[in-house]
Amino acid sequence: MKTESSYPMLAVADALATVLSFAEPLPVQTLDLPLALGLILAETVSAPTPLPPFPASVKDGYAVVAADGPGEYPVIGEVTAGRVADFQITPGTVAYITTGAPLPPGADAVVMVEETTPITAANGERRVQIRAQVHAGDDVRPIGVDVSAGQSVLEAGETLGPAEIGLLATVGAPRVAVYPRPRVAILSTGDELVEPGSPLGPGQIYDSNRATLAAAVSAAGGVVVDLGIAPDERNRLEARIMQGLQTADVLLTSGGVSMGDLDLIQPLLIETGQVHFGRIRMKPGKPLTFATVMVEGRCKLIFGLPGNPVSSLVTFYLMAVPALRKLAGWPDPHLRRVQAHLAQPLRLDAYRPEYHRATLRWASHLNHGNGGFLAVSTGSQSSSRLLSMRTANALLELPQAEGELPVGAVVTALLLNE
Repeated sequence: MKTESSYPMLAVADALATVLSFAEPLPVQTLDLPLALGLILAETVSAPTPLPPFPASVKDGYAVVAADGPGEYPVIGEVTAGRVADFQITPGTVAYITTGAPLPPGADAVVMVEETTPITAANGERRVQIRAQVHAGDDVRPIGVDVSAGQSVLEAGETLGPAEIGLLATVGAPRVAVYPRPRVAILSTGDELVEPGSPLGPGQIYDSNRATLAAAVSAAGGVVVDLGIAPDERNRLEARIMQGLQTADVLLTSGGVSMGDLDLIQPLLIETGQVHFGRIRMKPGKPLTFATVMVEGRCKLIFGLPGNPVSSLVTFYLMAVPALRKLAGWPDPHLRRVQAHLAQPLRLDAYRPEYHRATLRWASHLNHGNGGFLAVSTGSQSSSRLLSMRTANALLELPQAEGELPVGAVVTALLLNE
């Protein structure tokens, strides 16, 4: 027997605000640089020394006294990267130098090798013809020209990409303070579910939600904890939920959150912690439940996602992804919004706002030739049709209204990845 939920139907924005109010950044960890890629920096990093720490040659060539000008000069030595000259340049002498090498004392400029001609004298003396007039400082990187001592090179809250990792290494930081990746436990529920690869019995289907959510969690930067499939049996379901709460920062369940006799997730969450909402005014994904539980002084987040594959994934993107981002230290955890033009007319829903799956692509003809995003629907939006998520990289925010939006109408779109 199915009854109506007693939970008020929240607007998506209100539900998300509730979720984010309970999602606090995870405790900071200090990791080796290779392990910090993709994470959020937890503290500002400053350069302890200037970069470069010495005047350095920009090019291969000859270190000279600029005032000497063009002419033929003896080569009294050479300096290569990583070595310091044990001699001094005086007026009327030069030294061969490679890119990045420290400028020898006495030199104030570099003449690039293309403007010179090597000469070997009869007595074997090494000499060079300088053909170009240079000025003091030419082709020399001064001390601290790239980074000065004490300068902030990265601010807390920045994402550590390849360039940022390289910059940390440049200033000599072998380890860095970051917010860790959230651990996310994933549990599918239902007697009808079977692991892919196993034979199907009467009335059974393969469990796609767990695989889908695991991939989505990984793509969002989380660490997956797989809890498997739990049958519609209270004690076993409760045991899996407690396992997830002990081992992860976030628990995702799929199925069992409607109002049927075997929908056991909400009653268990009511007993275990605090349920903050049980319905959202949106299509698809109305029966989404969000709860929190305190475990050993830490607030654990629980999302009871709908069982329909599309509803499960759409609600994950709208609610769980921003929560994971906030746990991981993102300064702004919200999905990015852009404007897009419809490639075809879309019918609106009179009762709920719809998050319509679509593929965005850049179209140069839009906006009077300035270009813009064109939104192409993925087809039938049935909540059980996972094919509607295939190729989708955005959710179109369609308003609750009668009628339809015409071709070319501009709507807001939530990007499903960065």
